[in-house]
Amino acid sequence: MTNPDERRNRIIHVWHAAWDRGDLNPLEELLSPDYCRIGSDHTHDLTEFKASIIATRAAFPDLRTVIDEIVVEGDSAAIRWHSVGRHERSYFGVPATRREVSVSGSTFARFENDRVIEEHVTWDPRALLAALGILIVGQD
Repeated sequence: MTNPDERRNRIIHVWHAAWDRGDLNPLEELLSPDYCRIGSDHTHDLTEFKASIIATRAAFPDLRTVIDEIVVEGDSAAIRWHSVGRHERSYFGVPATRREVSVSGSTFARFENDRVIEEHVTWDPRALLAALGILIVGQD
């Protein structure tokens, strides 16, 4: 499958299944077994990525992610997104604040054999900490 529309639709379907509903099974349709997710301070394989979704959804059970824009060209996809959820359980050691928070970021994916083999994710975790009242913006 090299059709950009098919890839776009598959990304959207799997993204909402995993992040919005916590259904991780569709990830197998999109992500390679050799998947690697690269962030500014971490790298996750497929198993670790699934665990991070579970942990995030446990802390923010009403999490909703909106894909604001998605561009698919060749074997690459760029996704601009934002997520909103209420902090109901501990997250990275931060006790539940019951605050609704919003974060945004971008994900850049690379396909290999019609599966995503690699993603580079950029978002500002300090924005999340500020929304939770843990960090004052501008404070290091």
